[in-house]
Amino acid sequence: MAPQRFHEQFDQIQRSMPDVPLAMGPDDAAEFLYEKGVVLARDGEEARLVEDTVRTHFTEAPDLTPDYVRRASPQTNRSGITRIQVGDPGQGDPAVMHALRALREHEGRAGRRLVSRNHVVSIAVNSCPGDEPVPAPLTQGTNPAPAEAGYDQDSAVGVLVIDNGLTHDYTAVPLLAHVQGDLHGTETDSQGNLQQYIGHGTFIAGLVAAVAPNTDVTVLGTLNDAGAILESEFGEKLFEAVDRNGWPDVISLSAGTSNGRTDGLLGVDAFMRELRTQRTLLVAAAGNNASATPFWPAAYASLPDYENVVLSVGALRGDGEHGACFSNHGPWVKAYAPGERLTSALTGFDAPVPYVYQHSTYDACRYGFTYQCTCQSPRHTGVLSEANAATKPDQVMFEGFAHWSGTSFATPVVAGMIAAHMVAHKETDPRAARQQLLAANTELAEVRGAHVPALRPHTWRPAPVVPRSVGA
Repeated sequence: MAPQRFHEQFDQIQRSMPDVPLAMGPDDAAEFLYEKGVVLARDGEEARLVEDTVRTHFTEAPDLTPDYVRRASPQTNRSGITRIQVGDPGQGDPAVMHALRALREHEGRAGRRLVSRNHVVSIAVNSCPGDEPVPAPLTQGTNPAPAEAGYDQDSAVGVLVIDNGLTHDYTAVPLLAHVQGDLHGTETDSQGNLQQYIGHGTFIAGLVAAVAPNTDVTVLGTLNDAGAILESEFGEKLFEAVDRNGWPDVISLSAGTSNGRTDGLLGVDAFMRELRTQRTLLVAAAGNNASATPFWPAAYASLPDYENVVLSVGALRGDGEHGACFSNHGPWVKAYAPGERLTSALTGFDAPVPYVYQHSTYDACRYGFTYQCTCQSPRHTGVLSEANAATKPDQVMFEGFAHWSGTSFATPVVAGMIAAHMVAHKETDPRAARQQLLAANTELAEVRGAHVPALRPHTWRPAPVVPRSVGA
């Protein structure tokens, strides 16, 4: 049986949120995850309207009772969102759908969305991120290689990485000398194996530092060890991040969710409106679902009010000429960068650390591509994919560096290129640097038949792409 990657990740994320009952949506399409029995609304009159409207529809939803309509989080917060429980999560999840349908007429009159599912914002979307990390020898260095530039505290560009923190020994990596931030905390399981997604933030920091050495990079542990957070909490956490660190030049965000909408995430609406008034540029990953469905917050780049505020980034495959099989795509993705089998720091050099693969590779590309993509190569057997307990998962040892793939990693490459442009051109406005970089870029790549802007750092080394029939 082929691996069921989305379901495997659903189980993994559910274990990381044991007190939050989750569901897949919309309906059976399994495009995103959300909290059962809960909807979101803006504080005040809109929240009260949602509560009152859902109550009037109880006669149409016999599985509910009025007792289930209550504010699960009554306090007002800076994100301006109220979390409203509308049903019993233990009885399936028809209540959320009833609530969404009940408010459609009101939304039409209001001219904007009034209610939303409480989505899971995650780095682990469908392709985990595009694969799992593969050990890389230290002697080969990073890819992109570190640019030849010095560090100057007075002119360094500030890059804030919203992710899942840093490995405890990251300071042993010279490339990360000017990186600071939160540590992961628990990094290994009871057997001493590195947990899935640990090192994600460290890997990203290494990519930013390689492309743009004159940066002050801060990595926050906003997301849990599985790289996930509820939408109802995410907006508030974004505010906390900038309150704690100040508004940086660039925010690099390698997480998000689709929601079946074209108007953004209700839970981050207040933060995005505040971001618009600042000078900060948000560089956000387009996601790894091989889908044209908007992925938020990256897809804000396609909304008129945010086109200069957000830059959405898709991933190119190893040769840099075409889109990676897993990368989301569409007109809302504004730039693409290398994102397949990049090389960066996963851990420091304290000691080798074992890792047990969680997901098995496929016999062929799950998205129908004909090159040897990360769906199938390098081959390994993962513990979450195998129902047969007798099947032994593959284990590897990491000594510091790794190859890893995903729009998660194309994103910090672009964040680094913008920072490097700011330094080279003495540009103090990151949004102006974004415009200048894209305007000066003449490189293109082919993604799903479209020619798109391709941002390739000059220290990045392309790799030959092998057809699936060779060595398969």
